[in-house]
Amino acid sequence: MNIRKSITSVVAAAVLGTALIASLVNVGPGTAVAAKPNMTPNYEIHALLDPNAALNPDHTLNSTVLSVFNITAAPVQMNVQYMDTNNQDLNKEGWSARIRKMTGDTKFKLNYKKRYPITGNNITAALNQANKDGFDSSDTNYDAQVEWSYSSKTLSISIDKNVSIAGYSGVTLPNQADSVAAIVNNIPGKLNKWTSPGWGTSVLSQSRVYGPVYATRYTGTFNGMKTYIEVWPIKNTSGTGYDYIVEASFKVDTETDAANSSSQLFSFLQSHGWFLPQDALKTSTILQRY
Repeated sequence: MNIRKSITSVVAAAVLGTALIASLVNVGPGTAVAAKPNMTPNYEIHALLDPNAALNPDHTLNSTVLSVFNITAAPVQMNVQYMDTNNQDLNKEGWSARIRKMTGDTKFKLNYKKRYPITGNNITAALNQANKDGFDSSDTNYDAQVEWSYSSKTLSISIDKNVSIAGYSGVTLPNQADSVAAIVNNIPGKLNKWTSPGWGTSVLSQSRVYGPVYATRYTGTFNGMKTYIEVWPIKNTSGTGYDYIVEASFKVDTETDAANSSSQLFSFLQSHGWFLPQDALKTSTILQRY
């Protein structure tokens, strides 16, 4: 018997077995399935306009902005508020819970979102982490999107729920008690068991309203793509007035399209003297100021 050859065969088998195990995910006694692929995100480009250059004195978009973005329809109004505890336990885990109502909506839209920061433009690393957390290609209830801003990118995994809440008309948002009830009763499973079973329900049951923020959305085009320009009045740090965030955004399907289109949009805004080289960070700003 060739001992050296036998040892070599054993080692090779062990290496092969290890590789096979590494490619499998155990789902129960005696069963295993191949690891599921990552989610495939779309890309949403965000760019800020200088409110001093883009807005009229009454905080509507000026005629030049309306013209170059081919905006002809009247804007729609949207009322938005976030839910979190006083200690922002949801935000600390990278989650947000939002309630929104827009002109013409018959129901309230609840949005639950998990964010993953993207470091060094490594989108795959963020998708890998989301996959480890249970957000993979098999989960069609959630949408994956890379939010592509001037100086940062974020992977967001979100789910929407459209719900009816009696007693409210127009874009009026529900009060504290009704908001808590709605956001708890419709909580998605992954959020509810995020750190432990029932964690999400426990946190949101103790949440309060951050907002509301009454924003305006205009719809136009940029390079043939449907483009939104939104005006968000958010309380200033002293609480005595408002800072106005003016943000243009549109969606594309691929990372290459996102890189090209974002550069084109930033240059376009800069050529008109409207570009504000910052990130909006609307959610975190609202959580800080309300």
